[in-house]
Amino acid sequence: MTILVGKEVPDLTAAAVLPNNEIDNNFNICNYIEGKFGVIFFYPLDFTFVCPSEIIALDHKIEEFQKRGAAIMTVSIDSQFTHLAYKRTPVEQGGIGNVRFPMVADVNKNITSSFGILHNQSVALRGVFITDRHGIVRHQLVNDLPIGRNIDEILRTIDAIAYHEENGEVCPANWQAGKKAIKPNQEGISAYLRENAGSL
Repeated sequence: MTILVGKEVPDLTAAAVLPNNEIDNNFNICNYIEGKFGVIFFYPLDFTFVCPSEIIALDHKIEEFQKRGAAIMTVSIDSQFTHLAYKRTPVEQGGIGNVRFPMVADVNKNITSSFGILHNQSVALRGVFITDRHGIVRHQLVNDLPIGRNIDEILRTIDAIAYHEENGEVCPANWQAGKKAIKPNQEGISAYLRENAGSL
């Protein structure tokens, strides 16, 4: 697997279904996330089992992502036409409804390969990559195919990246927005552990 943390996000272009259901045949990942936190959310296939639960959960939290200045996209190896059919299929019939973020079509598997998560030369593993506002990958998580992801953890990670950028402090285990962070020196960690060791 490729480790992209600390590196610029791959600059790739592909077809995508936009939130208004128009097809953009030249959707560029870097252009879309420029100046924002980027969330690049890979999943194996349309019309499967775990995938719709994740995609719908992501859409249900879209206002939370927007509050944070985050741009979301999903990516799978399906075509833009299959993505569009997936959106147009009601949830109760196995579709995802009209989700409000671009769905990128990685038919030739270039994007999935560039992110290092192509499984058996077939489909993407469940990868999520978060970039900062400069297009640098700050977080990556990859799950095996049967294991869905926690959308609140993606939001928490964006909060942690933003907090560190704005305050210079580092975020300890289980940190949530509004909680105490750590000054990045020995005195800071000692003080934090004295106050919080029992609750870790």
